[in-house]
Amino acid sequence: MNNFRKVLSMLLSLSIIAQTLIFTGCGTEENTSLPEVSNVEEEIEETEGDDEEEEEEETEEKETEEETEKPDEDANDKKDETKNDSQDKNSKDIVFKLTNGNSWPEGGVTIYQLDGTVTNKQSDTISNWKVTLSVNKDIEIKNSWGLTYDLDGTTLTIKPDNNTGNIISGGSINFGIQIASPEVIDAGSAVFSSESVPAVKNDSNNNSNNNNNNNNNNSGNNNTPTSSPNAKEVPAPSTDDWLFVEKNKIVDSEGKEVWITGCNWFGYNTGTNIFDGLWNADLNTSINSIADHGFNLIRIPISTELVNQWEDGEYPEANFNQATNSYLVGMNSLEIFNYVIDQCRANGLKIMIDFHCASTNASGHNYPMWYDEKISEKDFIRALEWIASTYKNDDTIIAIDLENEPHGKPNESPRAKWDDSKDADNWKYIAEKAGLAVLKKNPNLLIMVEGIECYPIDTKANGSFKSQDKADYYFNWWGGNLRGVADNPVDLGKYNNKLVYSPHDYGPTVYEQPWFEGGYTFDSLMDDCWYDNWFYIYDKKKAPLLIGEWGGFMKEPNLTWMTYCRQLIMENKLHHTFWCFNANSGDTGGLVLDDFTTWDKEKYEFVKEVLWQDKKGNFIGLDHEIPLGENGITLSEYSE
Repeated sequence: MNNFRKVLSMLLSLSIIAQTLIFTGCGTEENTSLPEVSNVEEEIEETEGDDEEEEEEETEEKETEEETEKPDEDANDKKDETKNDSQDKNSKDIVFKLTNGNSWPEGGVTIYQLDGTVTNKQSDTISNWKVTLSVNKDIEIKNSWGLTYDLDGTTLTIKPDNNTGNIISGGSINFGIQIASPEVIDAGSAVFSSESVPAVKNDSNNNSNNNNNNNNNNSGNNNTPTSSPNAKEVPAPSTDDWLFVEKNKIVDSEGKEVWITGCNWFGYNTGTNIFDGLWNADLNTSINSIADHGFNLIRIPISTELVNQWEDGEYPEANFNQATNSYLVGMNSLEIFNYVIDQCRANGLKIMIDFHCASTNASGHNYPMWYDEKISEKDFIRALEWIASTYKNDDTIIAIDLENEPHGKPNESPRAKWDDSKDADNWKYIAEKAGLAVLKKNPNLLIMVEGIECYPIDTKANGSFKSQDKADYYFNWWGGNLRGVADNPVDLGKYNNKLVYSPHDYGPTVYEQPWFEGGYTFDSLMDDCWYDNWFYIYDKKKAPLLIGEWGGFMKEPNLTWMTYCRQLIMENKLHHTFWCFNANSGDTGGLVLDDFTTWDKEKYEFVKEVLWQDKKGNFIGLDHEIPLGENGITLSEYSE
């Protein structure tokens, strides 16, 4: 009996091992043979009552059967092992990742961006690949790159386009798709397969984007980037374009007044780790085009987390169309960022770095503070210091916006306040602390300080923000409430000639604020919102103003507000950075259409009225030596 049980136990173990190998080798098909193993155990238990002679006879018969069947079993085992080894090897040699990238609301649905990469580590070329993904039946494909697709009910099948069909040994491809969906799309459920490769599950959860090598190399050769026909020759960095504050004006080193008229282009804050839109557009063409259209500065939203990672030697993958931007292939995300700085310099463009959110997230700006559960105040300060120190000998970056839209209502926790304390949630105190940290590393940078959301009506009774009653506060847009400057101005000491206040302002399509109700005029906006919240700072010559974000759709009820805001900017020559270049800003739209290449002519012509131009219509740059794009002049060439 004991011998018989040992033999059967051995067979049971071999069966389980073989089935396990098959199961793990394929990774996608359910193993239906495993439950039958339990029947063997039942048969063993049923034989325990038999006499010893029957057991010996059965044992001899089993041994004879085993001797007869063993050669075939060995052959089958070897065949299965070879098959499973091959499957395991192929699966491990193909790295497939599909991740949820940026997302934004649009119309009653959400646009979800999925970013995919496939890396071929096997010796053979991969061809005719596909990715299958379950989706809602009511989705709409808004945009895609590096792929073609089929939609059959709730199954989305992604296939290669002409540029991504063959993935040679050692190479990789990337692709992306933007989907309008009423439900969240789970990229983690996607499965990759091809004719020569078994199904490979999404590896995005097991492979961090913090790739120190970050070789987006689809050539299989080396990491040397190819040249770009749209790239401009890069001049050496200079240090003669730093700007300074004189009362409510911004001037150059010679005292000549300048006018910063820029635009925003986001992506470095969202997880794209590069500008959004490069899934379609060519980077150099876009930078050239911004300069050629007369914007003299780009405000670049970025996350504190990304800057911390760069400082720590980690380089999250930059997601872009590698066919269109082949010259970026082989660069890590920091190297691409430096490439952006170089091309901006070549175009006479200046840069403002906007610390837009603590953690990298397309919705990160919704968190009210400059810190969160992942990013501390210390992390925030060191990120600012790193940018200031790293680029201190390059005046392409002329300004830092310390923190985008600190906010929070009085009954929320955390929330940003503005008073004379040294509390950790006092934005005024943190702005001083952060600004001085930046200026210690580079005393030449302009420091942009935004406002908060609410401010006490009675500062004597509630100056410490202790009340949680909304009726005790004035409210404005996030980052737009600078009433506290009247009571407690930011003090940078000897560096106050670097201080600029930077409110944000929007129209009723973003949110129906009280001052829009029942109709409004330019004068009512000034009385009900602009003057007491921030315009008094300019009017009383306390400091310059730069409206860091304004913009929206060219239709009512937004267009009237846009026209009045433009009037305010023009009449007072207020500095501004228009929101935004991106087509994928859900509540405002962009300067370009969905292809990120074609300009919205109506919107551009509207904004062009408040771009800095001389009497001849030449756009005026902020660089003394390099003209602004193809249609502009240098600051040295400008004379009033």
